Amino acid sequence: MTTEVKVPAFPESVTDGTIVTWHKQVGDPIEQEEVIADVETDKVVFEIPAPCNGVITEILEPEGTVVTALQLIAKIDESAKVEPQAAPAVVEARETPIESVSAATPTSSKELKVNPAAKKLAQEKGVSLDQVQGSGKQGRILKEDVQKAGVKVSPSASVGVGERIEKRVPMTRLRMKIAERLVEAQHTAAMLTTFNEINMKPVMDIRTKYKDQFEKTHESKLGFMSFFVKATTEALQKFPAINASIDGNDIVYHGFFDVGIAVSSPRGLVVPVLRNAEQMGLAEIENSIRAYGQKARDNKLAIEDITGGTFSITNGGVFGSMLSTPILNPPQSAILGMHNIVERPVVENGEIVIRPIMYVALTYDHRIVDGREAVQFLVAIKNSLEDPVRLLLDL
Repeated sequence: MTTEVKVPAFPESVTDGTIVTWHKQVGDPIEQEEVIADVETDKVVFEIPAPCNGVITEILEPEGTVVTALQLIAKIDESAKVEPQAAPAVVEARETPIESVSAATPTSSKELKVNPAAKKLAQEKGVSLDQVQGSGKQGRILKEDVQKAGVKVSPSASVGVGERIEKRVPMTRLRMKIAERLVEAQHTAAMLTTFNEINMKPVMDIRTKYKDQFEKTHESKLGFMSFFVKATTEALQKFPAINASIDGNDIVYHGFFDVGIAVSSPRGLVVPVLRNAEQMGLAEIENSIRAYGQKARDNKLAIEDITGGTFSITNGGVFGSMLSTPILNPPQSAILGMHNIVERPVVENGEIVIRPIMYVALTYDHRIVDGREAVQFLVAIKNSLEDPVRLLLDL
């Protein structure tokens, strides 16, 4: 009996996707619900599970093909007898999708799980797989991992002295969507950025005093982001225009506070959303951010995880950024940028002292947010973090 494998139905906002990985090959045995392929859209990656047990007899669409919802992409024979040692049939212009191979250098004894597209690209570019960190399941090396590794030429590659090397790779769908939205923000919003600095010593003192007890009680580490989310939601309630958005000729004031937290993933920057963040405690915020980060690294974020935010926070400080001007995430009217914490000389009560200082930036849409509101919003966040008791007393 032959069973058809079709692309799952996409959410309403997604029209098509690209097959980025086949985890199985023609002739491979599979079990029901085992992931056999990944389809990337401009927002998330969908896993396609096997609808039944059996053997793949035909793959109709190779990697790189753009597919639509419910499109037939493969066939499975439920009655086929599985021969454990049988060599798999070959699909034209394809390699075995997942295999255990040695590193790029023949003398290496290290065994790596490598996607065939990644292996092919590494061979073409002379990239040593020993030097590539895999981001797939169980450390599997994907094509984008080789791309991110840069041009690292293995000793065996025949490259002349002084030869200039370059590579050209297509944008991922997510990267294209990010580019589209950033250009849209530049063209449609009247963006302006205001800055301030925050003395992080009070928050750092709280973390030092309570981090062990906090982790023991909540099974979660106490980070800085939860303090910023709490301070932000308090400030948003005082300045509703910063939590608003433009819809045509209308300004929509949101009566809820869904805060997007920018996180890095193997596919690029994504912004999962903390729903009703004003109702969340520090532990819930920390656990949610950590869970979203793991889902982002595993390409498990769903559409509902990354849509509908009313305000965003991005933390370039984790990468060492001192200062930046973040770009709006349309249709939101503002975004907060956090940066690294550096000990700097400051004046307190007429004396020069050393304090851990973070520069913060607020980029806002000047069409609906006035400069006075933007500055006062950032000052409200500063006041809350420099005197965290304010968060408890709702001051």
